Amino acid sequence: MGEPSLTLVARLAPSAADARRGVIRLHPEVLAGLGLRSWDAVTLTGARVTAALAVAGDPVGPHGQASLDDVTLSNAGLTDGATVVVAPAEVVPAASVRLVGSRLATTSVGPETLRLALMGKILVRGDAVSLLPQDIAPPPGADVHSVRRALAAAVGGTWTSELLTVAVADPGPGPVVVAPSTVVGWEGGPDTGTVLTSAPRASPAAAAGPAGGVGPYTPANAGNAAPRQGAAGRTGDPVAGHVPAGRAGAGPGGPAAEGYAAGRHTDHDPEGAAATPGSEPPPLALDELAANEPVARRLLDWLELMFERPELLTRLGGDARLGVLVSGPEGAGKATLVRSAAAAAGARCVELVGPAVAALEPAAAAEQVRSAIADARPTPDGGPAVLLLHDAHALLPASNPPPLATLVLDELRTATAPGGPALVATSAEPEALDPRLRAPDLVDRELTVALPDAATRRALLERLLSGVPRAADVDLGVIAGRTPGFVVADLAAVRREAAIAAALRDGAGDPDEADRAPVEIRQQDLLDAVGSVRPISLSGGGTLSAGGLTLDDVGDMAEVKRSLTEAVLWPLRHPDSFARLGVDAPRGVLIYGPPGGGKTFLLRALAGSGDLNVFAVKGAELLDKYVGESERAVRELFRKAAEAAPALIFLDEVDALAPRRGGSTDAGVADRVVAALLTEMDGASPLREVVVVGATNRPELIDPALLRPGRLERLVFVPPPDAEARADILRAAGRNVPLADDVDLDELAADLEGYSAADCAALLREAALTAMRESLEAGEVTAAHVAAARETVRPSLDPVQVADLAAYAQRRGA
Repeated sequence: MGEPSLTLVARLAPSAADARRGVIRLHPEVLAGLGLRSWDAVTLTGARVTAALAVAGDPVGPHGQASLDDVTLSNAGLTDGATVVVAPAEVVPAASVRLVGSRLATTSVGPETLRLALMGKILVRGDAVSLLPQDIAPPPGADVHSVRRALAAAVGGTWTSELLTVAVADPGPGPVVVAPSTVVGWEGGPDTGTVLTSAPRASPAAAAGPAGGVGPYTPANAGNAAPRQGAAGRTGDPVAGHVPAGRAGAGPGGPAAEGYAAGRHTDHDPEGAAATPGSEPPPLALDELAANEPVARRLLDWLELMFERPELLTRLGGDARLGVLVSGPEGAGKATLVRSAAAAAGARCVELVGPAVAALEPAAAAEQVRSAIADARPTPDGGPAVLLLHDAHALLPASNPPPLATLVLDELRTATAPGGPALVATSAEPEALDPRLRAPDLVDRELTVALPDAATRRALLERLLSGVPRAADVDLGVIAGRTPGFVVADLAAVRREAAIAAALRDGAGDPDEADRAPVEIRQQDLLDAVGSVRPISLSGGGTLSAGGLTLDDVGDMAEVKRSLTEAVLWPLRHPDSFARLGVDAPRGVLIYGPPGGGKTFLLRALAGSGDLNVFAVKGAELLDKYVGESERAVRELFRKAAEAAPALIFLDEVDALAPRRGGSTDAGVADRVVAALLTEMDGASPLREVVVVGATNRPELIDPALLRPGRLERLVFVPPPDAEARADILRAAGRNVPLADDVDLDELAADLEGYSAADCAALLREAALTAMRESLEAGEVTAAHVAAARETVRPSLDPVQVADLAAYAQRRGA
C-alpha cells in the first residue's frame, strides 16, 4: 500500500518567519491525516518534485490550503493558487552535498560554515536553498547564532537573501538531510572532507546511521552532537580567506557563468555551470555575443589603439592609456564581452572580483588589489593585459566609501598610467559608484550593455539549446516572447530548469524498456521553466503574482479591459503601429473606483498576459522619514523597471504616495516624493517600454500634475458591478467550486445589489466554508449554503462614495 497523499492549494506564506527556510505549513488535521508530526519531511509535487519540512499551521485556517515559503514554492515550480500534491517523504542523511552560488558566496563562505548553515535542511538535487540557518526547530547542538555571525562577517547583509543551487545531493535522487557527517562543499571547490583534515570523510554507510536505515526526517535524528562552530577566521576555515588574484571561480551569475549563459557548451559542463579556476574554456568569439557584439567591437577598437598604436595617440596629444566602465543589468554578459574583446586584442585578462575583495578585512583586501595589479603589469614575454574589475560598486561605493576605496583608487591610477594595463570596470549600478572612479585619469569612457529584446532572446535561446535534444513542438519564438526582461543568465536558468523537468520525466519511466523514446526537452518544459525562474532584474523588488489569471478570466468590465489593453498592451505588442502613425504610446493609466471593485484583480490579469514584468508598490511603502530616502526609493523603482522592460509599475493606493502638494504635515516628504515621481514619469530622460498604472478609490486627493497628459493621462473608472456583471463575476469566481443544481447564479446575482466584485467572490468562498463546516467530506455547495453565507457576507459598497466617484468620472469624462 502506497504512502498517503493529499492535493492541496499552494499559497505563498505570509509570515516572514518562514521565508526562504524550506517550510510548508499544513492544518493540524491534515498533518494527522498524513500520519505526520511537526518537522517531518514531505514531498511536494507540482511542476517538479521537491521536499520540505511540514509544520502545523493555523488551526482555524482552511484545511485545503498549504502555506509554502517563497523558495519552496519556486522549487516545486508552482505559483500562488496552484495545486500541489503533498505526501510523507523518506529522507536519508546525505553522504555528500555540493552547491553552486554567487561569486561572493563561493569566495567568502567556507565549507564548514556552509555545512553548519544547512544543518537539518532537506535538499533535493536541482533545488534552490538559502543560507538562512534552519533555526525554527534547529537540530540538537546547532549553534545558529555563531553561524549567523560568521555569515554576516563573510558575506555582509546579503547573506539573508543569498540563494544557492544544489548541484549534488548523494545518495539521491530523493530528498536528503544535511547531517554532521555530511561532506559539504562548493561545486568544483573545497569541501569539509578536505578543509577539515582532522575529520575523516564520511561514507554513505556511516552517514546513514548505525543500522544504515532510513525513515521520516525529524530534528531528533537529523544531527545529534552537531559540532559547535568557532570564529569565522579560524585555521582551516576560509570564510575570510584570500581570493585568488586572478580569476575567482564563481557560481551562476558570476564571471564564468556569464560566458556560459551567452551560449558556451563544453563536454565537462553540459549545464553551463561555472568553471573552476584553471579550467576555464576559451572566451567566446565576438560574433557569438549576439546583441553585445557592437559593444565588444567598440571596446576592441579602443584596446587595439592603445596596445598597437600608442605612438599615434601620443602624437595627437592623447595618452596611451584606457579606462572603461561597462554598465548594464546584472547577468547581461558584461564580463563575457570584456573577455572576448581582450582575447581578440591578444591581451591577457586579469580579473578582480569587487564583492569578494570588499568582504575581506582591509589589510587582506589591499594585498589582494596589489597582487591583481602586479599580475596585470606588462612583461617582456607576457604581452599586454586588461585588468577587469567586476562589480566595481561593491568595492568603490558612492555612499560612505571606506578608507580602502581611496587606496584602491590610488593603486589603479598608478597602475593604469601610460604603458600599464587597460582598466575595464563593470557595474550593474553605475549610479552607486564612487564618482572619483570617473576621474579623467582613471575611467573616462563608458559603454552600456542593453537588455536583450525578443529577437535577441530568441537568438540566445538558439545558442543555449544548440546541442540539446528538442521535441518538434518547441517554438523558441513563443518562449522569447514570454521572457521580457530576461538576460542571458536568466535564459540559462530556464534551460537548466527545463532540462531538470525532462530528466525527471525520463526517470519516471522503466529503464529496461527496449523501445524507450529518446529524452527531449519539450515546449511545456520550457514554458514551465519560464514560470519558475525569477529574472535577475526582478530580484529584491515587489512583484505582482498573476496566479494564472488573464484578462479573459475577468468577468464583464468590457470597457475597462478595452482601455487597459489599448493603454498597456498595445504599446508593447504593436509599437510599429504607433511609430507609423507618428504618436507616442500612453505613459500611464489611473484606475479608480469603489473598494472591492477588482482594480488589483485587473492588474493581476494584465500580469498574466506574459508580455511584461509587473512591479507592484503600495503607496506608503516608498515613504521614509529620512531625508532623501523616499526619493531614492522612487528612482530605484523606475531604474529596476527600465532594466526589466517591457515593464509595468503598479502604484496601489497612489493617493497615499502622491497627494496634493502644499498641504502635508510630514516635513515635506510627500511633496518631494511627488516631485520625484513626476520627474521620473515625464522628465529629461523619458520612459521607454515602461507603463505606470495607479489605482485608488480617492482620485480627488491625487496631485493634479500627476494626471496631466504624459503621465497618468488615461483615467479608467471601474464602476460597481450591475446584475449582469455580478453574474459574470460569480461564474468566474465559482469556476472551480462544485455548485449544486439548485444554485442559480443569474438569480443570485440579481439579488446582490450593493455587493462589490470582492463581496461576490467572498460570498462563494464563505458558502464553501459553510459546506465544510457541515462535513469535511462535502462534495458540493448548495443553495442553502449560499443563503447561510449571505448572513455573514454583507454588501460593502457605500452608496455615497459610489455616487461621488460616478460624479468625478462624469466631470473627467472617464
